[in-house]
Amino acid sequence: MNARAGTLPDGVEEPRVTTAFTQRPTRIRVDLDAISDNLRAIQAHAGVPVMPIVKANAYGHGLVPVARHLQAQGATRLGVAFVEEGIALREAGITLPILVLGGIFGPQVGLFLHHDLELTVSSIAKLRQVEAAAEALGRRAAIHLKIDTGMGRIGVRHDSAGPFVEAALASRWCEIRGIYSHLACADDPDSPMTARQLERFLQACAYFERVGAPMPVRHLANSGGVLHFSGTHLDMVRPGILLYGVLPDAASRPAVPVRPALSLVSQVVYFKVVRAGGTVSYGATWTAPADTRVVTVPIGYGDGWPRALSSHGQVLVSGERHRVVGRVCMDQFMVAIGASSACNEDEVVLIGRQGDQEIRVEEVAAAAGTIPYEVLVQLNERIPREYVGADASAG
Repeated sequence: MNARAGTLPDGVEEPRVTTAFTQRPTRIRVDLDAISDNLRAIQAHAGVPVMPIVKANAYGHGLVPVARHLQAQGATRLGVAFVEEGIALREAGITLPILVLGGIFGPQVGLFLHHDLELTVSSIAKLRQVEAAAEALGRRAAIHLKIDTGMGRIGVRHDSAGPFVEAALASRWCEIRGIYSHLACADDPDSPMTARQLERFLQACAYFERVGAPMPVRHLANSGGVLHFSGTHLDMVRPGILLYGVLPDAASRPAVPVRPALSLVSQVVYFKVVRAGGTVSYGATWTAPADTRVVTVPIGYGDGWPRALSSHGQVLVSGERHRVVGRVCMDQFMVAIGASSACNEDEVVLIGRQGDQEIRVEEVAAAAGTIPYEVLVQLNERIPREYVGADASAG
């Protein structure tokens, strides 16, 4: 007799579901101790306070868990890109000063003030917007003045900074906490652009001295500046990708001893032999030259794994490098393992170490024709994150 819908036949036991099998086999592991070690290494190298940048989901590592860890480690300020990120941190209990680095959208100014977030003011017109909102709410705004020294994104031009600084100093409703600019070419230690930007920035800062006003915190160095240009360290540095143990560019020199904090791992979900002449994945772009052992891995571009790695990228299986074959799908991709053997549930490392082999984010980015930043921040929330290290339980 057939079992009714929703019931099991007589004699068949209900399957037991345990926690070990409720999480997706693809996962990101974040080593919080590595982030701690990197923070200390950057502080020792720069010799000034560090403002860790946790924008874009802490570069894929997890906004709230990483921020909580950094607060526990004694960080004195955090940087994010958007007011929404700052609000998320406040709602998670982060009490540190938080600077929002992005441009101000006028209707959101009240949110900055309500959540005690520091604003980037990039023009006199933006300053007036902040003043009006602060006066309406009856609370002073904490601001950082943004100077454009060559990035061409937001900020008052360095040679027009005088009136901007004077207007900010005269404001009854704004407290100047800092002044900063952003380096365009610091990832390349041989670029002459950084020296020009430093000179322009110092010229803009000199307006405070000219009018006898106290100098706010000057900050200029991003990860590239930290690594290559000690003159840009000034009063505070703003490392982003370097904090997570990744070099910002192929031209970057490893002047600070950092180690990667993120690993991306999955497991084999299918093993097969593709016969000679058989094809794999969409478009039949890869053909087996001989009978070939192929495994399927349950992660794809829907998770942020680059489609550009189709028939191009590599992963680690059983401590050996193997090549992706065929096009990366939205949720899966295939790997040819040659004469090796693999079983369902065997670990596959996409980023990280397995045995004596390691695949770094920088390598993945080069194979995909992009930069390490993009690889990290595209790893989205479909992938569960697990945290290891001293503060893992706080995440």
